Amino acid sequence: MRNLDITTLRSFVAVADQGGVTRAAGFLHLTQSAVSMQLKRLEELLGLELLDRSGRTIALTASGEQLLAYARRMIALNDEVISKLTDQAFEGEVVLGVPHDIVYPAIPRVLKRFNADFPRVKVQLFSSFSMQLKEMYRKGECDLILTTESNAAEGAETIAELPLRWVGAPGGSAWRKRPIPLAEGRRCLFRPKVISALDGADIPWELAVDSEDDRTIEATVSADLAVSAMLEGTEAAHLELIESGGALPDLPVQMINLYGGDSGRGEIIEALAALVRQNFRIMAGTPLKAVAG
Repeated sequence: MRNLDITTLRSFVAVADQGGVTRAAGFLHLTQSAVSMQLKRLEELLGLELLDRSGRTIALTASGEQLLAYARRMIALNDEVISKLTDQAFEGEVVLGVPHDIVYPAIPRVLKRFNADFPRVKVQLFSSFSMQLKEMYRKGECDLILTTESNAAEGAETIAELPLRWVGAPGGSAWRKRPIPLAEGRRCLFRPKVISALDGADIPWELAVDSEDDRTIEATVSADLAVSAMLEGTEAAHLELIESGGALPDLPVQMINLYGGDSGRGEIIEALAALVRQNFRIMAGTPLKAVAG
């Protein structure tokens, strides 16, 4: 198997960019003979003439032009790998707190991109309720937190606004029942809003499940034993948005607030905050297809 050498490719690109071996040698801090030898070995390895030496100046052949594009990409990828994996400037840990119900789909994308940019920095993800996350942030136990709140809060930045939507089982009919079976977590901030909306619409309801566990609630809803309310775009794949045609009341818009994303917190935290902002704003701006009831 033949392997291309990055150093040789770097010399080849330098010759193409500088317009000759002499200038390329000066640019690379090598002797002219060393650069010429590298070019010769490259041509012998490929079995191709890469340089047209028939004129007063060196020009690239058709094969040389084709190789040049590949060489630039290979050098750039090599330099990126070396930079990312050997850079000691950014190491450590960042603690990110996110409510259970907005972890998906944005946070996995954030973590994947951040790891690519800062491979030596560990992100400790902590998932809990908004009130607990705010308390942890106040105590300095989290570097960044997200919350779902009804309004903008002091010391926070609102990065997205998402409507609460009724969700149920695919093709389910639980939302048609009266009293309507409801599944909302005990400590969920959405629970009083959902109950208030139903009471305001004179729709009788009953708790089909009373739990703090999101998995329990999702399982109950996906079995068509209850309905729930989630922020649009955060519902699991095995749940569907309900279009009730007015049979269920509209629910309020909630704000996604970011704490700790202000400038002056350090490059690592600011970079993570920027990714969080970007992904939630994309999610909020992407319309989702609702499923008709």
